[in-house]
Amino acid sequence: MEEKKQISLELRPEIARGTYSNLAIITHSRSEFIIDFATMLPGLAKPEIGNRIVMTPEHAKRLLQALMDNVTKYENQFGLIDLGNITPQPGDTFNLGDLPPFGGSGAKS
Repeated sequence: MEEKKQISLELRPEIARGTYSNLAIITHSRSEFIIDFATMLPGLAKPEIGNRIVMTPEHAKRLLQALMDNVTKYENQFGLIDLGNITPQPGDTFNLGDLPPFGGSGAKS
């Protein structure tokens, strides 16, 4: 039987507060995945990137599996997460240019 390794983590107060993000932009090369977490808010001319995470493809796949596992657990406890009329399929992606204008006349609050 394999023993689980315990990792001791330190969570600094400024990190514990977290950063809000409602947009993630993912790019990749052969050797790394880059995830930019951004925030789109009314009145901002363009989304502001608050954090960038760079990881290996192997770690990106582990993150994907962990997110899938946690979304399943969440939905089992609280019900399905409604994405509106969007039905993402495996491999789906989108371009920022395909989104409706944001800020100025395109923003609704």
